[in-house]
Amino acid sequence: MHNEPHPLAGKTVRLMIREETSNGLNDELREQEYDVEDWQDRVMKKSWMEMSGNPAAIKYALRAWFAGIPADDEAVYGHVGPFGHIVHVSELGPVV
Repeated sequence: MHNEPHPLAGKTVRLMIREETSNGLNDELREQEYDVEDWQDRVMKKSWMEMSGNPAAIKYALRAWFAGIPADDEAVYGHVGPFGHIVHVSELGPVV
C-alpha cells in the first residue's frame, strides 16, 4: 500500500497507451485525457490484484497481461470522462 498520494493526484495527464500492446482492450484510453485520482490501492483500499469482480481491475489485468505491464501495484486510478480506469504509472504522459 502506498502511504502518500501519487504526485499527479488531482491533475489531468495525457495517457500514453501504446496501440501495439492494447490488443483492442481499452482502445478508448489511447491518447485520452486522464484525471488522476490517486494510487489505485489508496483509492480502493487494496491491490487491484485482490479485487475479483471489479470491472476496472478486470480490464486492467487483461490489458496489462497483453501489454507486458509488470504485475505490481504501481497503478493509479482515475477517470476518462465519467468512467473509472486503472492504468500503470508507465502509461501516464504529460500533464495537460
